Amino acid sequence: MKRVPAEAVLPEAVADLVARLRRAMRKAARARTPTMSLSVAQLELLSLVQEHPGARSGDLAGLLHLAPNSVSTLANAMTSAGMLDRSPGATDKRTVAFTLTSQGAHLVRQWRSTNAALLQSAIAALNSRDRQKLGEALPVLERLVAVIDEQTQTQTHTHAQTAAERP
Repeated sequence: MKRVPAEAVLPEAVADLVARLRRAMRKAARARTPTMSLSVAQLELLSLVQEHPGARSGDLAGLLHLAPNSVSTLANAMTSAGMLDRSPGATDKRTVAFTLTSQGAHLVRQWRSTNAALLQSAIAALNSRDRQKLGEALPVLERLVAVIDEQTQTQTHTHAQTAAERP
């Protein structure tokens, strides 16, 4: 186990650890479900639509921090593949709202179940002290996510205002 880094290098250490955890999870999940043909971006989009049924492309683009045209292209392909349904927006019929099809919902459940099983097995392999520390770290990680989301919203709002003020 690595030593806890000094505060000056903590951001780099956290970013590195999160990236390694995501890679390890993807690799292990792919090994457990080799028939899963969707990319991580596709799975993240489906998961977001499950969390935000009726979301529009622009909403999803903001949540994924991707360009709206990238999300539209991805969503249109997934609609054609039968994973998403599109319908007119609830308040503005000129917009498109997305919901999961039963196939899309099944894929999200399968992916989440695979990841939960991986984590359950890995956490069980830790000693009780490490499991306790991991549990104690969860609230801090939740607050870290909330701060990052808040900062992102502030930056997005500031960039939008700056763009609107340009001649």
